[in-house]
Amino acid sequence: MKILLVEDDPQQAAYIRKGIQEAGHVVDVAADGRDGLFLATTESYDVLVLDRMLPRVDGLTVLRTLRASNVATPVVILSALGEVDDRVAGLRAGGDDYLVKPFSLIELVARLEALARRGVAASGDAAPRTRLAVADLEMDLLRRSVARAGRKLDLKPKEFQLLEFLLRHSDQVVTRAMLLEAVWNYHFDPQTNVIDVHISNLRAKIDLPGLPPLIHTVRGAGYRLSADVA
Repeated sequence: MKILLVEDDPQQAAYIRKGIQEAGHVVDVAADGRDGLFLATTESYDVLVLDRMLPRVDGLTVLRTLRASNVATPVVILSALGEVDDRVAGLRAGGDDYLVKPFSLIELVARLEALARRGVAASGDAAPRTRLAVADLEMDLLRRSVARAGRKLDLKPKEFQLLEFLLRHSDQVVTRAMLLEAVWNYHFDPQTNVIDVHISNLRAKIDLPGLPPLIHTVRGAGYRLSADVA
């Protein structure tokens, strides 16, 4: 996806941009409403991420102007204003989604991807899965149990959470930011080796001697749980 982020807070913009890029998408950034409006009307984007409180031209004015100009690009509004009336105003101005600050970066990326998929015929959602598996590694979410090649594994709570996230994103590169948010509920990088330690411990339990490794390090990107070693 190609995404336009309109955000006037430099630190927040850098954090959001990094997270979206780590998920494999291209991001342009505008620091105020006027520049955002210019880019949104002169360039082609799959989704726009629009802060509501912007200098020069506020977010809702940007949004109304885009819709009046027949720019139909899906827009996610970001705002610290989270009351019902605020959300309704944003949606009525032409927003497709509304996310209140502070928010989860993983959730933002998921919402962007969902908006980009609109227009493709949607199939009905299946019932929630209670079993996850990759190759001979199996997780039973109801029993809170894990087994590899029929052998039961004893995982600590954080290891179970970490493995569940990796299984739900199997064959995908999972970044450090995604793991920090999903497993440790950090919305910033505390610059510790907590992920490395837990991945190492999980590998020792999952990648048993004589069995092909399932947890792979993707240099400079993150980790991938997959039966494919390529």
